[in-house]
Amino acid sequence: MFHPPPIGQDPLRKLSAELHALAAEFAERKVTLREVMEVLGERASGLLIIIIALPFCAPVSIPGLSVPFGLVILFIAARFALGLPPWLPARLLATELPPRFFRAVLEGASRFLGWIELQLRPRWPGWTSSRSRLRLHAAMVGFCGFLLLLPLVGMPFTNTLPALVIVIGMLGMMERDGVAIAAAYGLLVVTLAYLGMFATVLVELFERCRHWLAGGW
Repeated sequence: MFHPPPIGQDPLRKLSAELHALAAEFAERKVTLREVMEVLGERASGLLIIIIALPFCAPVSIPGLSVPFGLVILFIAARFALGLPPWLPARLLATELPPRFFRAVLEGASRFLGWIELQLRPRWPGWTSSRSRLRLHAAMVGFCGFLLLLPLVGMPFTNTLPALVIVIGMLGMMERDGVAIAAAYGLLVVTLAYLGMFATVLVELFERCRHWLAGGW
């Protein structure tokens, strides 16, 4: 899944068209992650990470999905970073995706990725030429999957920023595009700075409330 194909081939095999076909197949019924992986075939793990991260790239709330989807991303990416074959426990594979929501996500993603596919190409081979570096990039993806698990309710973009890192980083790995991977790392720095800023504000507010309550008593 994470092995970049030889240069000259179409490694994404027009992912935008593949997502469109997947949306049509699962248009009117619930679908499990197991079924999605079976349809995606040999590239299932890498493509699954992209597909389930895409809904969070929009700055809207998706209740109840960030935890299971974040777990899937973290689990798959962590296994690759550790040099283990892709695998998911049965409980995660049984996660159901709502049919209409899933189709809307895939249709929207196919158009979004259609534009991205035109921008990606093999560049900066030093970023993707070794297995150890690909494992490092997978660890970055897994870390952002962990960020999706955090209960940061009410904070804008707390899912959007990690999801963008995941999608850009994974596409860069699959397309051997070192520029895209570098962009993902840059966006990760922005994400951590953003979360750090909010953490600082929350700590300050907590301290002020504590002092106010102490003074009131």
